[in-house]
Amino acid sequence: MIPSIHKRGSETIGLIRYLYGPGTDEEHIDPHLVAAFDPLTPDPGRDPEATFGQLQRLLDQPVNALPAGRRPKKHVWHLSVRAAPEDPILSDEDWAAIARRMVAATGIAPDGDDAAGRWAAVRHADDHIHIIATLVRDDGRRPRLHNEAHRAQTECRRIEADYNLRRVPAGDGTAAKRPTSAERHKAKRQGKDRASREELRETVRRAVAGAAGEEEFFDRLAAAGLLIRKRVAPSGDLLGYKVALPDDRNKDGQPVFYSGSTLAPDLSLPRIRERWVLPEDAAASADGSQRDQPTLPDVTGPAFARRRATAATWQALLIIDHGDDGAAAAQIAAAGEILDALAKTSAAHTRAELREAAFAFERASRSHIKAVRGHDRALRQAARDLVHSGPALGRGEDGATTAMLIDMAFFLAIAAANWHAKKEHAQQASAAQQAAEHLRAAYEAAAAHPMAVLRQRGRRLTPRVQQRQADLLHQVLPKLAERIRAEDGWPALAATLDDAQRAGHDPAALLTDAARRRELDTASSISDVLVWRLRRSAHLPALPESPHGTPARGNRHTVSPAPTTQVATSAVNDSSRRR
Repeated sequence: MIPSIHKRGSETIGLIRYLYGPGTDEEHIDPHLVAAFDPLTPDPGRDPEATFGQLQRLLDQPVNALPAGRRPKKHVWHLSVRAAPEDPILSDEDWAAIARRMVAATGIAPDGDDAAGRWAAVRHADDHIHIIATLVRDDGRRPRLHNEAHRAQTECRRIEADYNLRRVPAGDGTAAKRPTSAERHKAKRQGKDRASREELRETVRRAVAGAAGEEEFFDRLAAAGLLIRKRVAPSGDLLGYKVALPDDRNKDGQPVFYSGSTLAPDLSLPRIRERWVLPEDAAASADGSQRDQPTLPDVTGPAFARRRATAATWQALLIIDHGDDGAAAAQIAAAGEILDALAKTSAAHTRAELREAAFAFERASRSHIKAVRGHDRALRQAARDLVHSGPALGRGEDGATTAMLIDMAFFLAIAAANWHAKKEHAQQASAAQQAAEHLRAAYEAAAAHPMAVLRQRGRRLTPRVQQRQADLLHQVLPKLAERIRAEDGWPALAATLDDAQRAGHDPAALLTDAARRRELDTASSISDVLVWRLRRSAHLPALPESPHGTPARGNRHTVSPAPTTQVATSAVNDSSRRR
């Protein structure tokens, strides 16, 4: 249950007319009173003799009783209380009881206070009510509304428990604004899955993913088909921007524009610019880390971009687990760009789940802990590489490296969920966990073909080679060997160990190192986990060549980067219950 305290107003009659009217897009159904400060309060919705003016005069009476100089300029208080989409439809009696609890909790009308403020609760939809109140009590004093938003949230948590409703995690003021009832009804009437506000938020986030500056950002917005309105100072400096969907019009036929800050707090132009600024300490750190890494060639295609993104994602995991809060927050924010870019460039059979993962993770990308930009340079560059490398094929090396990256993105989402949970960021932790579930589904779709190819290759190994890999497995992982050999993915792991040996690696050392990365015995498919860890750390092709030495079907020629040193993180250790 979500309470929203709206801006205070000066005209009681205007809000009454809105609550009882048809709504911005004819979305109001059967507006009527469910509760009020006085049981005899007139209801213009159900009583044909009652008028808006009667209700307004009754609510405003204590205000008008004061001398003109003592009346508050903004005397209209407005609270909406909305149930979650999956909650059952509550009765008028339930909503009446909820309304009384909310005005008591917020200080409008404390229990047992005969001189409390006047209020009325109007219902014009199944899932929410509006409470209108005036901010002068019957005794002429002002109601005590200190911290009423927090008290409203607290009372909603109690109501959820009492009515067995969905428990909504407490917010911290960093969430993006939800679509209004009018926006949601408009989207439904137009046959859209999401309101314009949400569609624009997703499009802007994709445009900013890995963008190098303002020019590229606005070029991407235009390429996505959005209408753009820039706010320019007299000096010529760009101050802000607004965007609109071409087919989203108001009643006058004009485009409905949204500023970046109203889409999400981190989509205002000043906040977006922070991503493009590299602080001196972050630049020095980035330069130092780059000197320690082998020089990587320019991105040549989707597969290589995904390999580099996988390496950057692993490094982000280390920082989230071991870095300071500002650096960790930056990595989590940049992880959203990776997911946005991945959803934009992946094949159709994974796109829907990846889009949902990015949509869910958006809430996890912000908290009150300020992200120290610059430390996220590698992830943002990886997002840029994904976008510029173009769409990936669903098969071959493109498809296999997509599975490899999604596998790592899953653990990044879990690490973000664990980090937020430790900070008591309930909404963000829940959002990251939801994203992880969508990533798990996307992985299963992406990995189906490459794992089938690897399993087939493993079954074609000679009995002698198969036995050698089985002996190696028993040597390195004696407690898990039998379980792994019973899994469907064991032939793929055997093929990977054989590939590593043929490439000149020590398979025993690689397997030992991979087993140290994180706990394995709680994974539902240990072999899947080890296949991707080994193929990445040994920089093997994600999908091996055919027996004739030609790339697998759908493959593209790519150059694999050198392996990146990896160590285990507790965030991942806590989250290996998957596949």
